[in-house]
Parts: sequence; structure tokens; C-alpha cells
Amino acid sequence: MSVKAWAAVAVIGGLVGGGAAIGIQQLAAPHGVQGEAVRAYLLDHPEVIPEAMQRLQDREQGKAVAAIGADLTKPFGNAYSGNPQGDVTLVEFYDYNCGYCRASLPLLKQLTQADPKLRIVYRELPILAPSSKAAARASLLAASQGRFPAFHDALYAGGPVSDATIAAATKTAGVDMTKMAAFQPQADAEIARNLEAAGRLGLTGTPSWIVGNRILSGALPLEQLQKAIADARNG
Repeated sequence: MSVKAWAAVAVIGGLVGGGAAIGIQQLAAPHGVQGEAVRAYLLDHPEVIPEAMQRLQDREQGKAVAAIGADLTKPFGNAYSGNPQGDVTLVEFYDYNCGYCRASLPLLKQLTQADPKLRIVYRELPILAPSSKAAARASLLAASQGRFPAFHDALYAGGPVSDATIAAATKTAGVDMTKMAAFQPQADAEIARNLEAAGRLGLTGTPSWIVGNRILSGALPLEQLQKAIADARNG
């Protein structure tokens, strides 16, 4: 095994065994001549440490994503955009009261326009305000009736979330709100599943993104999402 490979093993082993707050001396797990070579390599190439930390984080995130399985990328109704048979799925956990989610809307349109093989799946995560849950229920009802894209765009375009803007968006999208009373238990069950999945994935806010086995958070630049999508596509 090369010194560089030993260094990666030492760093990851140290992180797993003792957490990130660990010294170079402790990271040099192999003893003797090889251990001294590892220590020297790490001192000369400290960039190996954050790289190894990122790989470890990606590995742990991948396990969490895999544990949930295909349910994560299966849209509720037609709560998706882009190619329904896309070779890569980008999942967004979002809240209609999230300003960063609103700001990401044109970026997502750019992604699907530039990448004909991409599918984006939208998962309701109403955590910011009481009106978030009402909006999520209406959005899920719209998705069950095949009217998610129109409702999604109309509610974001309507300004701050309120009973009035939700009602206006459902009217614009042609959502049959007389079905809500019977549908609400199904909507609440979907929201509960999303909240459980978010907890298992360690999501801390919106927007949060899942692509391949990676978890990303916050309002991200187009280039970062495109790179994550390309990495998922390549494997």
C-alpha cells in the first residue's frame, strides 16, 4: 500500500475511532517506519485530511440514503419536474415559507432545461410555520390530481403564504379543493413520512437536496448542483 493510501486509512481510522478533533500523532495509526512515513506525508500534505473527512461523510450519508431506498426518489402524484424517466433524480425537501426554496425555483428550471435526462422530485417538509402545513396539504392534493407544477408555481408567485394565497393558487391550478377533507389523512401521512425521512437523513432545514448518495443543504449555486448531478450520473 502506498504512503498516500496509508495516510487516507490513518485519517479515516482516526476519525472513526476518535472523532474529528484528533492530532497528527494519533492519525498515524501504522507503527514503525511506515507510521513515520504516514506522519510525514500528512504533515507535508494536510489537504488529505479534509478530503478524507469529506469521503467519510459521503460514505455515512450514502448509508442513510440507501437505508430509505427507492421511496425517497418516488414522487407523490406528479410532484416532479423534468424527465419522468430521468437517469438521475434530484430530490428537494422544501417548505413554501422558505425564502431560499423560493430563490431556488428559477435555478431548478435551468437545471431541467439544460439537462434533458434529469428528474427533480419535490418532497414537502413543512417545518417553518403553521401555514406551511396548509400549503403542503394543498400541494399534495394538487399532485394527486396531476396539477402540482401549476400549483407550485402559482403559490410561489403569489407572495407570502396565507390562506388567501393558497386558495388563489389552487384556483389558478384548477385543484378541486372539495376533495380536501377526504384527502387530508393521506396528505398528513405523506408529510409524516417526509419528516421521518428528514430525521433519518439528518436534514436540519430547507432546502435540502439528495442526489445519488449525497446530501446537500441550503441555497446552492447552479454549478454545485450540476457537479453533484454529474457525479451521481458517473457513479
